Amino acid sequence: MSVSAQHSSTAATPGEQAKTARQGRRGADIPAEDRGNTTIADTVVAKIASMAAREVPEVYDLGAGMARAFGAMRERVPGGSSSTTQGVKVEVGERQAAVDLDLVVHYGAAIADAAADVRTNVITAIERMTGLEVVEVNIAVDDVRLPDEEEPEQSGRRVA
Repeated sequence: MSVSAQHSSTAATPGEQAKTARQGRRGADIPAEDRGNTTIADTVVAKIASMAAREVPEVYDLGAGMARAFGAMRERVPGGSSSTTQGVKVEVGERQAAVDLDLVVHYGAAIADAAADVRTNVITAIERMTGLEVVEVNIAVDDVRLPDEEEPEQSGRRVA
């Protein structure tokens, strides 16, 4: 490999020569994003989507009825925990992602506005954190939490 340089009246100092040599060895001309691959797992995108959706005040929970019922049972089993990604499905490609969300909203919330807020929050979070382009966020509102509904008990006791 040959390097051509313009001659000037002053010679480069040894420090400048060393800097030029180091840049050539590191491949400074190649952008960092072109020096390898980054793979983002579906579960990572699903967790980001879940957390972003839960940040919207009108959202009570994620998941359809059966998924929430199984999640409640899973929490009661020793060693079991709630699923962060319950109610979230994602498809992740090399540069794009699509998200499906099942939501439960609080009674009285404007559902269309809540869905728009969730969609915006999810897209912003995923694109900021992963660099993926979010092509769609599909939202299904499966339930409304009424004000007089009791909270599920965390102690493991059965509710009559």
